[in-house]
Amino acid sequence: MKAQAIRQSVVDLCIELAERGFLAGTGGNIALRIDAEHFAVTPSATDYYSMSADDISVLRLADLRQVEGARAPSVESSLHARVLRARSDCHCSIHTHQPIASACTLLGRPLPVEDAEARRLLGPLVALVGYAPSGTGWLAAKLSKALSPAINAYLMRNHGVLCCAPDIASGMQAVAALESVATEYLRRHILARIATQPASRQALQRVLDALAASRHGSATTTFSTSSPQ
Repeated sequence: MKAQAIRQSVVDLCIELAERGFLAGTGGNIALRIDAEHFAVTPSATDYYSMSADDISVLRLADLRQVEGARAPSVESSLHARVLRARSDCHCSIHTHQPIASACTLLGRPLPVEDAEARRLLGPLVALVGYAPSGTGWLAAKLSKALSPAINAYLMRNHGVLCCAPDIASGMQAVAALESVATEYLRRHILARIATQPASRQALQRVLDALAASRHGSATTTFSTSSPQ
């Protein structure tokens, strides 16, 4: 059954993202399109390592009515539905609290994307979505207004990020590319700050060291507060 295979794909993708440090606990969620009328989404407040395919919710795209799944769907289901409705080319929607990109949401500005491969995956910039509480229609509406066919990555102010893609492989690549773009953006700005504010050099150098560690997969610090999603 196609839906069951996709539900298992949601579980597998969650585990892969968690193993790479992009998901932790129950913070973050994933949706995969099943067909023109349905999508699969992670359940609310469920640890990724205990999740099974039967826990994954299947919802109607039009009205979010649950048609399958042993648990309640993620509170961010509306967020993903807005993406899948607006972007018929996208079959994968990933919301994470990945450390460096989530830190960049606090800056309150979009991120330029300069690397050619990252631009292919993300678009010319990572757009900014204004703050709204997690799991609300307000946040989903703000994201909906920001959606663009040319942009596949969004910073949600003081919250986390969302990447969309035509398939699972591209979605995973987009998440990783976003973290790299965010890391390089912060690195450049910290170096510029060190040059103009020598008194802050020691504290800023510690941040640079943490960024360097994150590139090698050793950073575990998160910069946003995760709530059950």
